[in-house]
Amino acid sequence: MGELTGWRWCPRCREQLRGDELRVDCEACGFVCYASSKATACALVVDERGRVLLARRAFEPFKGLWDIPGGFLEEGEHPLEGIRRELLEETGLEVEPLEFLGVWMDSYGGDSTAEATLNLYWTARATGGEAQAADDVSELGWFRVDELPEPSELAFENVPKVLAAWRARSGTAG
Repeated sequence: MGELTGWRWCPRCREQLRGDELRVDCEACGFVCYASSKATACALVVDERGRVLLARRAFEPFKGLWDIPGGFLEEGEHPLEGIRRELLEETGLEVEPLEFLGVWMDSYGGDSTAEATLNLYWTARATGGEAQAADDVSELGWFRVDELPEPSELAFENVPKVLAAWRARSGTAG
């Protein structure tokens, strides 16, 4: 289901909207809204032993599955600041983003109401704090390349793809 599916009334002036699932506008006040993928910023925190930090999700979607720490960007927030904020909230760690890994498209959930996401990934190193599950995370785990959870234990379609790209870039078979 698209972001604008079901939008009939202007959120500013309450007049009827016109448009479709990709764009709506209000003739009365000039409000315009475009459907868009929601941006996230996430980081593969790697420790001095080469292990990567994963977070077990405490809530739906994909409650109980392993995920890469990070989350939705706030309006106007730079992705690197978003990583620092999200990682501190979820893991208690202060991090420094290092290498940009890439962009993966996905959706926030597995049903027809899931919003499209644009997921930006970096590697990072911890610079302070103490690893502790918080916010929407129930558990943290450090994994060697040969100990990564099976794809069926990972949240979201893009997570195994990102881990595979990280593994390939780090030159570690696995």
